[in-house]
Amino acid sequence: MDVFKKCYDFTKAEEIKESGLYPYFTQIDKVEGNYVWVNGKKILMVGSNNYLGLFDNETVKQAAIEDIEKFGTSTCGSRFLNGTYSLHVELEEKIAEFMCKEEALMFSTGFQTNLGVIDAIAGRNDVIIIDRMDHASIVDATRLSYANVTKYKHNDMKDLDEKLSRLPESKGKFIVVDGVFSMEGDLSNIPEIVKLAKKYNARVMVDDAHSIGILGKNGRGTCEHFNMLEEVDLIMTTFSKAFASLGGFVVGDHKIIQYIKHTARSLIFSASITPPALGAANKALEIIQNEPWRRERLWEISKTMNKKLISMGYHTGNTETPIIPVFLGNDEKTFMLWKFLRDFGIFCNPVIAPAVPPEDAMIRTSFSATHTDEDLDFVLKGFYEGGKALGLI
Repeated sequence: MDVFKKCYDFTKAEEIKESGLYPYFTQIDKVEGNYVWVNGKKILMVGSNNYLGLFDNETVKQAAIEDIEKFGTSTCGSRFLNGTYSLHVELEEKIAEFMCKEEALMFSTGFQTNLGVIDAIAGRNDVIIIDRMDHASIVDATRLSYANVTKYKHNDMKDLDEKLSRLPESKGKFIVVDGVFSMEGDLSNIPEIVKLAKKYNARVMVDDAHSIGILGKNGRGTCEHFNMLEEVDLIMTTFSKAFASLGGFVVGDHKIIQYIKHTARSLIFSASITPPALGAANKALEIIQNEPWRRERLWEISKTMNKKLISMGYHTGNTETPIIPVFLGNDEKTFMLWKFLRDFGIFCNPVIAPAVPPEDAMIRTSFSATHTDEDLDFVLKGFYEGGKALGLI
């Protein structure tokens, strides 16, 4: 048997391309605010995680340029050896203070943050408990660790209670959940999770990739939103969403972070975050703290768009965030509406299995604080005309 046989037998992508409905790896040639150019056509972006509208913010870009001029384009090494610059240390101190935790540790990507933290914390005598809809990075991290894994039904606290009650007292228990679920846009029930963690002597980590900078009075994420910052042991996020950069971090008690710092393989064996990415993230953190209008505008947009899509006849599930899924139920309808919207001039994302269950095939939209009312009207027009033309509403 040739180990490459599966590669030669893989034809699905080519078949979809031939049908004209292939939506992935789209080449973007130019970016200007919330618009991108694809094949020479200007298209409105509502598929990005640029929640606060900072990825082409002039002050953020200038901060990245200044750090390139001072430190170069890369560290060419890991944090463990030659890749820790003063930029890393200073930003970690600012992050820890912002998140009201003792210490912060940055990784090169959000994905690597979850891989490193979970694999470092959970070992052979431990159990990792996850929501069935947790992000792929959490799932992959559980596979890398030697811990046992228990999954509970999505956001089902009764099932979580039952699963925890079955675990031996001798096992270490580590509950890892998304704060905001990246496809559906709904929130984990952090207060109840913390309550159950205390009941069964478990620790809690929240992946707040789609929440920090957005949720909470001060933008500290889901845990602040639920007044649970002090109750959650570890909180992580990525710089690739609200921070408009690249990288990730975890915050927690000093002793825990120090242990992760000296045992997380994805930290020790990866090149550190580059100077321009640090410069951008640093400036974005400053903006998150000083420009609350961005969060306020984003929530105004999110509530309006969700309400109007529902009024058209679309099903948007239980979203409570700027991530608004439009559930269509099967791949064909999803690809057809995606194609209509792309031709109309709207960039959004079709999401099908295995990213979601087959019955939850959807168009995933996500909005930015810098979308104008005219932008939003255009999106609504596209969804209305597309839904009518395809018999979806």
